[in-house]
Amino acid sequence: MKIICKLAKRYSFFISSLIILIVIFFINCNIGFKTIESAKFSLLQMLSVLPPIMILLGLMDVWIKREVLMKYMGENSGIMGIALSMLIGSLAAGPMYAAFPFTIVLLKKGAKFSNIIIFMNSWCVTKISTLLFEISALGFKFTMVRLLIDIPGVILMGYLVYYFMGEKELKKVYDNAIN
Repeated sequence: MKIICKLAKRYSFFISSLIILIVIFFINCNIGFKTIESAKFSLLQMLSVLPPIMILLGLMDVWIKREVLMKYMGENSGIMGIALSMLIGSLAAGPMYAAFPFTIVLLKKGAKFSNIIIFMNSWCVTKISTLLFEISALGFKFTMVRLLIDIPGVILMGYLVYYFMGEKELKKVYDNAIN
């Protein structure tokens, strides 16, 4: 019984979503079928992206020693940690949910939390593959102005999140990544 309660708690969001989907089916079958099609498309897209990311994560975990990552992205990394976080996030490919497994590896290796937030924000805001599309669609000038605003914003956000996270919460985040 304890195991069932634990599983129900862990998957409560999924179970709630499933119940809502069943209710939607009773109200309007067409919307229910469209919801399932949308979920199927998202699942297939995710399954096509995750295997290469997991391989890269495994290689990163083995090839990059904790000491090296801490030197360049750890507590005392300074400007180098910021620059490296932005570079890795900007070179990344794939949707945002693909950044979360990388984040876990960075946490396990001892990267500074502000650098992890900078990495994640860079993944969203300064991704090179997206910038090329943006330049072609919205123009070079617009893209450069946006970048000039976003780059300091990404750095500021990293430090603000780090500042407002309490020491207890940060320890909990790092502990959860290790376990």
